[in-house]
Amino acid sequence: MNSPASHTHLSPGQRLRESMAHSDLIPFIGVYDVFSATLAGRHFDSLFVSGFGFAASHYGLPDIGFITWTDIVNYVQRLRTVLPFHNLLVDIDDGYCDPEVACHVVSVLEAAGASGVVLEDQKRPRRCGHFEGKQIMDLDEYLAKLRAVLATRRDMVVIARTDASDLEDIARRVEAFAEAGADAVLVDGLTSLDVVHDLSNRIDRPFCFNQIAGGKSPVCTQSELKDAGVSLVIYSTPCLFAAQAAIDEAMADLKARDGSLAGSRVGVKDCTLLLAENQVRRDTRV
Repeated sequence: MNSPASHTHLSPGQRLRESMAHSDLIPFIGVYDVFSATLAGRHFDSLFVSGFGFAASHYGLPDIGFITWTDIVNYVQRLRTVLPFHNLLVDIDDGYCDPEVACHVVSVLEAAGASGVVLEDQKRPRRCGHFEGKQIMDLDEYLAKLRAVLATRRDMVVIARTDASDLEDIARRVEAFAEAGADAVLVDGLTSLDVVHDLSNRIDRPFCFNQIAGGKSPVCTQSELKDAGVSLVIYSTPCLFAAQAAIDEAMADLKARDGSLAGSRVGVKDCTLLLAENQVRRDTRV
């Protein structure tokens, strides 16, 4: 884990840029609320504010466009309060509408402590990047939004994401995103590491890969991803899916044991100690 003492003078965006400059590969762990972020943050320096996870935890609905930008900003503020020095990469979908709104969202998120954002080129109604039925913006329309966002941010890292499926269109978009000045490029739903390697070689900036259990992309080790030219990897939903499995199992066990809590692996003291760590970080900023 990074030492906070050496980072206090840097903005969140600058801290992420420093991490990118000194790391071969950075894993961003997808979290769905402040509690899951607290647990993930014990093991990883960089967290991903997942739209899929937030839609599930905050609304109990699929990630198809229900999220409002004000909810995401409030969420990031809560995260930053208890995790002052972690890298926070935020999924902002299409920027929540037109370029003016996208620029406002980026400005407010940067002020709230976000380290970076992922801006995608899907049209609404949007879909999870690993599902079928996605509609893609005209390239010029997306580039206008991307350039406006890049001109608005200060230090924040901006990752340009495409959900295109045609390989020629993907290559054209990846090169255009890099030329426009995006700090990194993400292509969601790729099914081959050979394609990842080819695309990463086309640009002079970091290539980001998204891993989600049960998705279209192959299950890869970090060594395999590095060999393919990936330097940023997002694990979108490991916390959410682990919670789904654990809660379902715990409730089945509770029913089977006639309501007995005997054998519980976590108790009130364990949970309170974890939350107390957040309170200390909130008050001391360490």
